[in-house]
Amino acid sequence: MSKLTPDQEARRARMGLLARARPSRLAALYPELPAHEVLRAPECGAVMVRGRVGASGGPFNLGEMTVTRCSLRLPDGTVGHAYVQGRDKDHALRAAAIDALSEAGQGDVAPVFEALRAEEAERRRTRAEKAAATKVEFFTMVRGEDQ
Repeated sequence: MSKLTPDQEARRARMGLLARARPSRLAALYPELPAHEVLRAPECGAVMVRGRVGASGGPFNLGEMTVTRCSLRLPDGTVGHAYVQGRDKDHALRAAAIDALSEAGQGDVAPVFEALRAEEAERRRTRAEKAAATKVEFFTMVRGEDQ
């Protein structure tokens, strides 16, 4: 597997953030889509989700997941892509538009990413707190004959 450049890593992180965002929140943060040409209209399909035995062992097919993909081009020629979980075509189109704007350095999309990062961090913190509340600690008592 080839190494990604820092720009590619940054784009990967942005695209992941857009894909994980709630569609209604993304629409509220960026309601107006810029002028664009659709290269690949939003379309639904399935991808195979793979896992690894013990996180490091051999890979296996876990199952299929529904995704929607979209690609578009801005008037300046910048192309944006999106793959989102589920069948929300508007989510895929909006994510692709924001990806293209981010790549082109156009529009004011930085506040969108800041808000999404903060909300995701809060969701993760809340989930971690809930999981910590159910943590059980096991211990073994030493018996007299074991000494």
